[in-house]
Amino acid sequence: MNALHLAGPAASRAREGLTAVFFGGVVPSSANEEAMAEEIGRSLAQAGYQLLHGGYNGLMEAAARGAASQGATVTAVTLIGKHDEWGAFNPHATMSVHLPDLGARLNHYLDHADLVVAMGGGVGTLHELTASLYYATTIRPVPVCLAGPAAARLLDFLHHERWLYETPTRPLGFLSTAESADAFRTHLATLTTSLIGGP
Repeated sequence: MNALHLAGPAASRAREGLTAVFFGGVVPSSANEEAMAEEIGRSLAQAGYQLLHGGYNGLMEAAARGAASQGATVTAVTLIGKHDEWGAFNPHATMSVHLPDLGARLNHYLDHADLVVAMGGGVGTLHELTASLYYATTIRPVPVCLAGPAAARLLDFLHHERWLYETPTRPLGFLSTAESADAFRTHLATLTTSLIGGP
């Protein structure tokens, strides 16, 4: 794991409280993956993160359930005019943000993120994850963790097919994987120490 030390506004956010963005699909690929999402949410809250997520069901709801069980603020980020069409938020969302378009929604996620966690999902999750990877290589190296077997397989594919590769001007030190909830917890402890400027 490559530790990242933040400067400027990101460092200020870290002192005030950390924000994790969670991306995951509405149809979990397995019960194990859903349980992992819940454990990730719980671990994030225990480490002092608030959670931004899409607000709906599936892996998003599982992560929100885990975070809410530890008293974290859980914010649903959705689109103006789509909330009625997409259905009610999951019961663990404590706040909501309604934005005018997909670009504004992605920017809201990424501009507020101290950490992005992505798991398996559909094309919406793929869009969010690839936007995160592009953002982290061009705007700010926000840490991105791909968690679980589905996300790990996607990362292998992106590397193998050269959709994602490292260059001197586009380092990938922000990127990590976690195959299990325990691995994520270990990674999170190291990362969080780095973000808040600990030893």
